[in-house]
Amino acid sequence: MTTNPIDTAAAPATARPATTAGPAAPTTAPAPAPARRPLSPRRAGLALATMFLGSFSLVTAEFLPPGVLTPVAQDLGVSEGVVGLSVSVTALTALATALGLSALFPRTDRRTLLVVLALGAVVSNVLVALAPSIGVLMAARLLLGAALGGYWSMSLVIATQLVPADRVGRAMMVVNAGTTVATVAGVPLGVILSAAAGWRVVFVAAAVVTVVTAVAMRAALPPVAPTPGIGWSATGRALRSPGVALGLVSIVAVIGGHFVGFTYVRPALSALPGADVGTIAVLLALFGAGGLVGNFAIGAIVDRHLPALLLAVPVVIGAGVAAVGLAAAFPVLAYPAVVLWGLAFGGVLNVVQVWITRIMPDQVEAGSGLVVAAFQTAIILGSAVGGLGVDSVGVGWTYLVAAVVAVAGGVLVRSTLPRRHSDGVAPV
Repeated sequence: MTTNPIDTAAAPATARPATTAGPAAPTTAPAPAPARRPLSPRRAGLALATMFLGSFSLVTAEFLPPGVLTPVAQDLGVSEGVVGLSVSVTALTALATALGLSALFPRTDRRTLLVVLALGAVVSNVLVALAPSIGVLMAARLLLGAALGGYWSMSLVIATQLVPADRVGRAMMVVNAGTTVATVAGVPLGVILSAAAGWRVVFVAAAVVTVVTAVAMRAALPPVAPTPGIGWSATGRALRSPGVALGLVSIVAVIGGHFVGFTYVRPALSALPGADVGTIAVLLALFGAGGLVGNFAIGAIVDRHLPALLLAVPVVIGAGVAAVGLAAAFPVLAYPAVVLWGLAFGGVLNVVQVWITRIMPDQVEAGSGLVVAAFQTAIILGSAVGGLGVDSVGVGWTYLVAAVVAVAGGVLVRSTLPRRHSDGVAPV
């Protein structure tokens, strides 16, 4: 979820390992890998398909709790707000791992690291399925967070080894599509399976899918040598760039507002008159379908219409959250609201990544790392604050406040875009 094809296109050529025969990598890279030819199209496609499975299985596991929130809370004897914190703890370790994994394992083959991370997610899902208490469940979710953060921090490095340099963006679109498909299919199927067999079986199924993914990645991916990390000093310089700090805070507001709503979408949709498990699964599927459309539709126009989308996408997210919060009183709002909400959220990553390339054209790699951190921070704060709100003032008011925060974030991030980019054309 944290890497975008636009980053790859904007990054300096020396920031990637060579993908065609030619000179060796710059001497600034520790232990550079020798230059080599890219994989054949067939083998590269197979390798990318396994990485698609990786993002699908990990993101499905990450966001299963919102879909099974109520039965988990009832089984473990805690409130829904407490169970929702399992999303926060996952994001907490994802944040730490995304920023520090490369430094901890500077010489480890990235294929091996990716497979180990996937197996860590398997262990996490099994522990959740067996959890006798909320404490065990939370500890298991910490392990899943480590797998998620590491996976997204490694995915771009691996993609650059699979295809020629001028096709890395397309490769990452395949990898990132797994996130959208997880929302479209993975989470709704989890809701249906939980109704038929119980929520614990859902996490066993997630573990089985992830085992298959780990085996497939080990077989299909080539060995991948590590590349230099961005380093803490580069991150500090990036933060001091004009507009970056305010923009990141704004992104936390937009994404945090979304996750206040999405983490607690099960109780919100359950408040609809006559809502049952089937209704909730359909609504979640509509949200995911909207996200799938938004990912490609907004991604196709963001280069030319970034200023407008920086404001429009958060406004639509806020409107969708507010409408779902009001749907108990106005049920007719529920179906169009989840579609529009999903559509806007499906494109928000593209918008944010293009924004960072516009305001930091020479520090895209460092900027991308900061955006990863902002997203994970937003997940932590959104699910935690949302839990407090749901338990204290109820779903409706919590959703309305989240909507206002998301819209305010859009107004602020739009203000950071330099005037010279108002025409929507990316700097060269």
